[in-house]
Amino acid sequence: MDLFFWVALALLVVGVVGSVLPFLPGAILSVVGVLVYWWSTGFSDPGLLWVFSLLLAGVVAIVTDYGAGVIAARVGGASTRTSILAGAVGFVLLFVLGPIGLVLGVAGTVFVVEYLEHEDVEESGRRALYTTIGVLASSVVQVLLTLSMLVGFVIAVVL
Repeated sequence: MDLFFWVALALLVVGVVGSVLPFLPGAILSVVGVLVYWWSTGFSDPGLLWVFSLLLAGVVAIVTDYGAGVIAARVGGASTRTSILAGAVGFVLLFVLGPIGLVLGVAGTVFVVEYLEHEDVEESGRRALYTTIGVLASSVVQVLLTLSMLVGFVIAVVL
């Protein structure tokens, strides 16, 4: 195994860890790891089908990472405007309070905006709860996707 294999492997491992830690773009690091190794082999190893599969998992993880709050809010019944606003507030609060800020920002924004629009505490709470569950579930999905990229990479390159 050459240096690029170890660099790619390290990026993939950090990608899994970054899926749960704030401020580490886990899925992006995993994608970079795959691309670094593929580039180092002259785009020949581990093969186009493996690379495509690994990168597809990475892209899904990236979309999950950055869009989960907005998507969960929409599925929970919040308006598009509320969803976008919640995503923006959650993103800002992520830098202030870490992952707790993200969850509180998204859930709180959904609750407040939906309550101001409909004046229904129960419905606003339900929509905020769905959103919170979606944001938390996205972390699980990201870990599973980046972990599958790591395992898939090792299988494709080593075996």
